[in-house]
Amino acid sequence: MTRILLYAPLALLAVIGQANAHSVKSEPAEAVDAAFDIIETRIAIKDETAIFSTRVRGAAGAEKPAATGKFEGSDVYAYVWPTSLDSAEIGFEAKQGIVALAVTFHPDFDDAANGGVNRDVWHPHWVVLAKDEACGGGLKVIDIPEGPKPKLPATWPGVPLLIDSPEYPTTFKGDAVDVEIPLHLIGGISGASYDGVTAGLKVNGNLHAPLLCVSDVFKVASGDLSLPGKVAPLD
Repeated sequence: MTRILLYAPLALLAVIGQANAHSVKSEPAEAVDAAFDIIETRIAIKDETAIFSTRVRGAAGAEKPAATGKFEGSDVYAYVWPTSLDSAEIGFEAKQGIVALAVTFHPDFDDAANGGVNRDVWHPHWVVLAKDEACGGGLKVIDIPEGPKPKLPATWPGVPLLIDSPEYPTTFKGDAVDVEIPLHLIGGISGASYDGVTAGLKVNGNLHAPLLCVSDVFKVASGDLSLPGKVAPLD
């Protein structure tokens, strides 16, 4: 699998591109594994539901990381939608970093809410990201330091990261992955900006901060994380 490193500054992630009520489309890239080669990504509203969708050149979800048998140093694959949402809109403290929905697979550990099991299935998370040059892909999921806990959503899985584990309906069918979120659970999504990313993440082998790095960026739908998509009613 081709590995494309991302060194975009955090300021670039915060850019809201030109409003676009349509999807973010990308030309096929033979150097990228077909399961992660984004062709189109979209967040649209249908009735009272926000639908996050990504289409790839191959079969979505076909590639999964190999199990290592331990948590430290293990791998995560993800289909990600970075957005312009504020972290307060998904249950964290305000203005913490870049809010993204991620559909992930990781065979070596569980991070479902309330002690649930999810290591053997693709499943969604909210994550809050920040720049960190210690990570191969230039970004990390923000660590929670020791001490008093900040504001956290009810479905926080208990790991020291700004990550949430809601049980949103998630579907893989052919070349597409879709996540459906009731609008009343995601304030501010209407009119938000977004992009699409496929990526690999890795748990720190020493279990120190940064605990979970974006280690490889396989593809960015816009090419530059400019968040050119605009959430709008489904055409």
